[in-house]
Formats: sequence, C-alpha cells, structure tokens
Amino acid sequence: MRQNLIEAAEKAQTKNIARELCLSGILIALVFAATMFINIRLPVSLNGGLIHLGNVPLIAAAVAFGGRKGALAGAFGMSLFDLVSGWAIWAPFTFVIRGVMGYVIGAIAGRKSGCSTALNILAVAAGGFCMLLGYYLTEVILYGNLYAPLTSIPGNLVQLAAGALLGLPIAKALIKLGVAG
Repeated sequence: MRQNLIEAAEKAQTKNIARELCLSGILIALVFAATMFINIRLPVSLNGGLIHLGNVPLIAAAVAFGGRKGALAGAFGMSLFDLVSGWAIWAPFTFVIRGVMGYVIGAIAGRKSGCSTALNILAVAAGGFCMLLGYYLTEVILYGNLYAPLTSIPGNLVQLAAGALLGLPIAKALIKLGVAG
C-alpha cells in the first residue's frame, strides 16, 4: 500500500514538472515571437532603437503565473531575440534586465491577486523602472556616454505602456479562466 502511494506521488510530481517545463517553454516562445515579429525599428536613438510587443506576453506571464515564470519568459525570450537578430552584444544585459523586470512584476502582482488593477499597474511601473534603469546603464556602459542613452527612454516607455495595456487584460483573463496558478 505504501509503495503504491509513493509511486502515485512520484507520478504526480513528474506530471507537474512536465507541465511547468511546457508552460515555461510556451511563455518563452511567446515573448520571443512577439519581440521578433511585432516590432518597429526607430531611427532616433543612438543604437537605432526598437519598439516591440514582447512586453505583452512578458507582463501577462508575470502577472498570471508569478515572478519566476515572468523572469524566465522575459530573460530567455528577449535575449534569444537579441542573439538571432543582430543585437547579440545586448543579450547578456537583456537576460538580466528582462529577468529582473519579469520577476519584480510577478512578485508585486502576486499570482492569485492578479485581478487587482491598481496592484498590477504598480507592479508594471516597478518592473518598468527596472527596465528603464537597466537599459540606460547598459547604454552608458556600451557607448560611454551619460546623455545619449536618454534618447532610448521614450521608445522604452511606449513599449512598456503597450505591454501593460494589452498584457494586463490577458493576465486577468488567464486568471479568471483558471489557466494561471
């Protein structure tokens, strides 16, 4: 009897691990695809700039599934984009910046309370601040200039706002449908 219970518990744990791996893979793929295929290159900032919709699935993942999934989706999805699209020098920075952003959003929003609009906006603002600061410091390091990186901030704010406007309702729907959690 005891052996049957142990085997059943191991089988359930294996099933849960497989579900978590699949979910993480899907979220990473969604962030990558939205960043890769739904973007506009800007001619205004020092590095050319890029506005993309990768923040939509990143924010949705972080709010609906928590900081860990948000961090994985953002870090791997967006740094993979950097590696395959000619922005490889940015990949290590993006990995850290987007990982922190996803984690902060998910940690503040709290998976089950993801329907609180005020808390979600606060979470996105905090995660967005981490993103803005991270990319500003990255550009200072890469370009050796304190002022030129300021030109990237408007584009980053636009993609953050678009990510929140589209990602938060998606997260709310996932939570209400019982998909998250």
